[in-house]
Amino acid sequence: MKIALDAMGHDDGPADLVKGAVLALRELTQISKLFLTGDSTQLEALLKKERCNDARIEIVHTTQVVEMHDSGIDAVRKKKDSSISRAVDLVKSGDAEAVVSAGNTGAAVAACTVKLRMLPGIDRPAIAAMMPTEKGRHFVLCDAGANPDPTPQHLKDNAFMAAVYCEHVLERPNPTIGLLSNGTEEFKGNALTLAGHALIKASGLNFHGHVEGHDLFEGTVDVVVADGFTGNVVLKTSEALAKSIFRLLKRELTATPLRKVGALLCKPGFLAVRKVTNADEYGGMPLLGIDGNCTIAHGGSSPVAVKNALRAACSSIQHKLNPHIVEAVQRSHDST
Repeated sequence: MKIALDAMGHDDGPADLVKGAVLALRELTQISKLFLTGDSTQLEALLKKERCNDARIEIVHTTQVVEMHDSGIDAVRKKKDSSISRAVDLVKSGDAEAVVSAGNTGAAVAACTVKLRMLPGIDRPAIAAMMPTEKGRHFVLCDAGANPDPTPQHLKDNAFMAAVYCEHVLERPNPTIGLLSNGTEEFKGNALTLAGHALIKASGLNFHGHVEGHDLFEGTVDVVVADGFTGNVVLKTSEALAKSIFRLLKRELTATPLRKVGALLCKPGFLAVRKVTNADEYGGMPLLGIDGNCTIAHGGSSPVAVKNALRAACSSIQHKLNPHIVEAVQRSHDST
């Protein structure tokens, strides 16, 4: 598999991206070529520091970097030689099968949408995020930030794409779908939610109905559909809450010698829970709907998260995610 990594797209520069790339090459034998797009001088120095001379790495020199404050579409139009633009170009040309980016999400979405276009039958992309539940099974939150102002039809498309991802990548046959709202009753929600509910209900999907905040982490459904604005707020709030809870636990459990002893006895349990709630374990989120493969990682991704983002990209390729999405959407259109 041939992957293009946006090697300059990170909150703290390329160091952790290069470390993650090296980890991935050591563990993921399915990667036959890894393109690193970015400043060649910096990347070569970092690879030397990691003592990595893997022949599978190819550096593609770029002269521009998209900053986090840049708007997505302007980044594509005005920074054509940026690391994200060149990485997506490699997918467009067929030199790479997928792109991974921990940089500006808007720029990654815009670059993929403009350069790769959309799959037949899909108008807008959506980000699928893995979220933990107390049952140990994760649910897929879609959309987690790609399309903040969708139409009801876009919500239906999100349901289909996330269901395909859940079925073929997570291997859950006939996944249950829920639509995020402010109550479980069918009449609850704003105009967008109510119209989306009607479309998904008539879609033939295994639709559970509305789900609210209380249901999310109980594992009520396999897929939670949302607009990109709400989904992104849920994602970031959940991640921040998990980190805050662990910081609070650490503070309180180390407050006295007796508590420290108790915490030591419970340490394996705490580590297990932390692993389930740690976003680094999932690495990246697939950008669904584009005519190509893109994995979006967090801007502050650790090397382990970068490695797992590259693993996620390989998984999308391996499971032929896009052909399955096209097939599912086509069946939906044929039935209406």
